[in-house]
Amino acid sequence: MDKQETKAAKRNLPPFRADQVGSLLRPAVVKEARLACQEGRLAPEKLRSVENTEIKKLVEKQKEVGLQAVTDGELRRSWWHLDFLWGLDGVKRVAADHGSIAFHGKDTKAETIEIEGKIDFTRHPFLEDFKFLKEVAGTHTAKFTIPSPSMLHLITTVRKEGYQPIAQYQDNAVLLQDIARAYQKAIAAFYAAGCRYLQLDDTSWGELCSTEKRAMYEQRGFDLEQLARDYVAMINQAIANRPDDMIITMHICRGNFRSTWFSSGGYEPVAEILFGQCRVDGFFLEYDSERAGDFRPLRHIKDQQVVLGLITSKSGELENRAAVLQRIREAAQYVPLAQLALSPQCGFSSTEEGNILTEAEQWEKLRLVVSIAGEVWQ
Repeated sequence: MDKQETKAAKRNLPPFRADQVGSLLRPAVVKEARLACQEGRLAPEKLRSVENTEIKKLVEKQKEVGLQAVTDGELRRSWWHLDFLWGLDGVKRVAADHGSIAFHGKDTKAETIEIEGKIDFTRHPFLEDFKFLKEVAGTHTAKFTIPSPSMLHLITTVRKEGYQPIAQYQDNAVLLQDIARAYQKAIAAFYAAGCRYLQLDDTSWGELCSTEKRAMYEQRGFDLEQLARDYVAMINQAIANRPDDMIITMHICRGNFRSTWFSSGGYEPVAEILFGQCRVDGFFLEYDSERAGDFRPLRHIKDQQVVLGLITSKSGELENRAAVLQRIREAAQYVPLAQLALSPQCGFSSTEEGNILTEAEQWEKLRLVVSIAGEVWQ
């Protein structure tokens, strides 16, 4: 198909032409129930019952706005990533002086992770969470999100100044290998539970796009090109055994907490390695502000689908329809329209606090995605 072509067909496989990243604003009743549970005023099973009820409502709302893939909104999580990583063998939850990353003008909760033993995947509560989502999704595709393998390595070894590996992981290659193998087991377990659309959420690439962060890491002695190659190799190993009917995508983000961010920079520093060599089925790419740069790095895309995050989840102001259509046309100069799709640039609530917009504005954003996608991809 000519990259300049102005029409392309709908897709019956994920990622869909109108898609979403994953998280949705937590309803007040969920926030209240979680606090009551933390304070010992509500039993855990009662909290889960509240979450079940609200997830059902969110799934029905997603269907109503026209999305083909539905999520549980990540309603059961505090964080988009840490809740999953805490559930891996060999990873422990720890208090910290501050969050593992600094956002502009906002502070996250001060907790993080450390490696305390062999990394593995055995039993994990997210499997039951997915099974519930699949049940309520019905005939719609149940989309589930987990942090990318690179996030475990990034948080515990790269971001952490003064990192001292445990005896088992004096050789960094052994750590990368064990993370990949743990994720192989995780992917197999989700597939066995019925998952056919899994997304790996990843902010490591956003950091590797940042001139400021690259300089900081290089000053500490990191070879960032080698790190990028290591991460792509680890991800490829993690997903290598996925069955043919399982779609795995990657969402790349520059930070999304209370409508703020932590890194800036276009995709060019990582595009050739990431887009050219990572064998995921699609990329969800942040493109809602100038911080993400232009579309030229998309020239390195191979056969992956590219979901353009042109609708911001950071504010309630609705985008100009004509401007979004124009940006899709611009992206189509580098990637055929048949490989493109549309979504918000990130979730609406990457942490339980949520971004600064209303639930009504959230749903209007998703309706706009569906409406524009219906016009472009018929």
